[in-house]
Amino acid sequence: MEAFQRQYDAIVVGSGPGGATVAKELSKNDKKILILEWGGNAPLKGTWPQAATMIGVPGRSLLFTNKKMHVLLRGITTGGSSVFYCGTAFDPPFEMLENHGIEIRKEIDELKKEVPVEPLSDDLMGPMAKRMMSSAQDLGYAWEKINKFIFQDKCKTGCWRCAYGCPYGAKWTARNFVEEAVANGATLVNGARVRSVLTDGNRATGVELTRRGQRYRVGAPMVVLGAGGIGSAEILRRSGVEGVGHDFFVDPLVLVTGKLPDIKEGKELQMQAGWHAEGEYVMSDLALPNVPKLSIMVKIKDDLGGRITDRGGCRKDLSPSDYRKLNDGFVRARKILRNAGVKRVAKSMVFAAHPGGSVKVGDVVDSDLKTKYDNLYVCDCSVIPEAWGLPPSLTVLGLGKRLSKHLLNGQA
Repeated sequence: MEAFQRQYDAIVVGSGPGGATVAKELSKNDKKILILEWGGNAPLKGTWPQAATMIGVPGRSLLFTNKKMHVLLRGITTGGSSVFYCGTAFDPPFEMLENHGIEIRKEIDELKKEVPVEPLSDDLMGPMAKRMMSSAQDLGYAWEKINKFIFQDKCKTGCWRCAYGCPYGAKWTARNFVEEAVANGATLVNGARVRSVLTDGNRATGVELTRRGQRYRVGAPMVVLGAGGIGSAEILRRSGVEGVGHDFFVDPLVLVTGKLPDIKEGKELQMQAGWHAEGEYVMSDLALPNVPKLSIMVKIKDDLGGRITDRGGCRKDLSPSDYRKLNDGFVRARKILRNAGVKRVAKSMVFAAHPGGSVKVGDVVDSDLKTKYDNLYVCDCSVIPEAWGLPPSLTVLGLGKRLSKHLLNGQA
């Protein structure tokens, strides 16, 4: 393939928030970057049939964590899971990261000038989210609007398509940074699944990948893995890095739902407002796409555990403490819904949202996100060193900014 015959300064594996940020920052500084993405790059339609090909394929983007079939979803497409996330911009766990030698406050300030990070205006808030916020506040919860990665001038009231991939460009995703990188001269190759990192002694020299049934070896003096909490651990294990893919987190969640007679439509954005029980779980509205039911998500900070298999499977049981948190959140969510007027309340099965901590800072990578191999770095949710329980996108963007500065300063 012609793209693989060129000379590159760095290979970035994965195009989620971490990989996309590194690719954008390096390419705007005249570095020749190759971005390898396992998924495709089709324009987003905001439809379930298209989304299902990116987040609903068993064994690829839809994984079952154990025999109880806890479901884990991940986006396999340009932009990764950010294409389907709720667009929430929670501040990073600064103190946790600083305890591990990572300071990203400056990078976060820079990012907040580059990407939209603010709560929705009252005009864009949907009636279901408003009803739940009013009910929660009536019960004494500090239920507040959540910062969103939303270009509000492009956002449409009564729209529910963002969960399937916003077709209007209103939701910021890592695709935005990938597009900037390509405009800066980076090369994006889709359908490329990286199997392992090539090494020469103690130095990374490129990657081995498969694409359309063919196997390729591509060389570069720098490799950055941004393949996610599962993918990066899988690649590193195949590359001879020990201790990866164990004792990780997945941020389990349940949906608590109920119907009101006066709510006729379910067309609104997800996670518009919520409440954070620090150290335990977060609750927020989570409208099901085009379903006229009030829905509250309860997402917990789970205990570390489990393993990622050699074939990229996810095996993780929840602890008694995890189930206690889920049940406690369910009881609170049920009370909020009933206070809002819901008579019959239902609870979903357990889902999982943000696998991470499988390539921890201080364990597998150092504070500069470098592995045991020179010039091999990891930048995604896998490096977060402790369970956290909140959406990690802004954190990973900050880590990408910081890593890019490190690489550009010639300290690699």
